[in-house]
Amino acid sequence: MNTERRLVARWLASACTLGLVPGAMADAAAWPARPIRLVVAYPPGGISDLTARALAEPLSTALGVPVLVEHRPGAGGSLAIDLLLHAAPDGHTLVFSAISPLTLHPLLSHDMRDPLRRVRPVASVMRTPVLVAGTPALPDNSFEALIDRARRFPGAVRWASSGVATIGHLVLAQVRLLSGTSITHVPYAGGGAQLNDALSGQFEVLSSNVAALQLQYIANGKLKALAVGSPRRVPALPDTPTLSELGYPQANLASLFGVFAPVETPEAVVQRLNAEINRVLASAPMMELLRKGYNIPAPGSPDAFAEEIAADRSRNRWVVDKVAGKLE
Repeated sequence: MNTERRLVARWLASACTLGLVPGAMADAAAWPARPIRLVVAYPPGGISDLTARALAEPLSTALGVPVLVEHRPGAGGSLAIDLLLHAAPDGHTLVFSAISPLTLHPLLSHDMRDPLRRVRPVASVMRTPVLVAGTPALPDNSFEALIDRARRFPGAVRWASSGVATIGHLVLAQVRLLSGTSITHVPYAGGGAQLNDALSGQFEVLSSNVAALQLQYIANGKLKALAVGSPRRVPALPDTPTLSELGYPQANLASLFGVFAPVETPEAVVQRLNAEINRVLASAPMMELLRKGYNIPAPGSPDAFAEEIAADRSRNRWVVDKVAGKLE
């Protein structure tokens, strides 16, 4: 049984034990006993912030206590996950994050405190398509021309992501592997600075999330949409092909975001949170918010979320092994 399968087995075992032992049931019955912290792994103002706040208000009403949103950005989401590793497993501290701090970052850092072993997936929330765009520094107007340039001038094309071990970084890594090109990775500490430098042509290409601001810059010609990572073309960019259409199916990735708790959180608490989050995701206001942000609701059970995380981890392990630990 590989590492990812063992982790899923552990999560499934917790569903059969932690939620049934008397102490855990007593803790669940008393929960929530105070306000709940919902820690967002990214800076304020983006779609993660908006989504977390849209979750917090109805969750507060349903649970009868305030759900307080705070931010712990940095290291591609890993700082927030690290905070969760030191929190009491009582359901009063949660993290809203993409899954990449669990499925890619530990493989690159070789951290023996692997966070995937120490968190409990609570609920998947949304998928966000990835945008690959050219900046004013890129003379080309298509993804194919970009790859041709990278082949003719090894290392000359600079591709920025919002950080090491983010989904945008993984898209780049897959493109380099599949195309056999040398493209220089330019990692940023977040999406804001990355986007600002893109507009001034500090690099040729960026991978980001599809969002209203990026679409505005594409519409006014400041950025050029080259490809999207999505199961199908994004309605706002009907002429922009998916990476699968371009011949890069392994790079055709979208960010999956969800809510996490410490691994020993009582299963009854996890199931209650999951049910309430899924209820919010099915509501008209949340569906409209996600639609406007070009995100796709991703409701499901905690165990289905855990299985998807484990599968993503296995795919990422292949990439890291393929480049012998030199994913840059």
